[in-house]
Amino acid sequence: MMGPLLVSLYVFVLAAFLGFELINKVPPTLHTPLMSGANAMSGITVIGALTLVTVASPSVGVVLGVLALILATINVVGGFLVTDRMLATFGGRK
Repeated sequence: MMGPLLVSLYVFVLAAFLGFELINKVPPTLHTPLMSGANAMSGITVIGALTLVTVASPSVGVVLGVLALILATINVVGGFLVTDRMLATFGGRK
């Protein structure tokens, strides 16, 4: 019988592979809506990580919550910056 860590690692590897394959199949015209959806999911991750960090006792969960919070925040800010830059290219000269 597989332990919980091995099962979690198995699910993570499958999710990473599936995500990579799906992103590669998306046509360029749909990348902006896809990025918007990814930003929304990262925003949910930020809220979940904040909740975990504030209510969990000091343990591995807090460390993972802080790591998730940092990575999701970087993803949200980067997504907004890229979207803003893309919209500026369509905006014309001021």
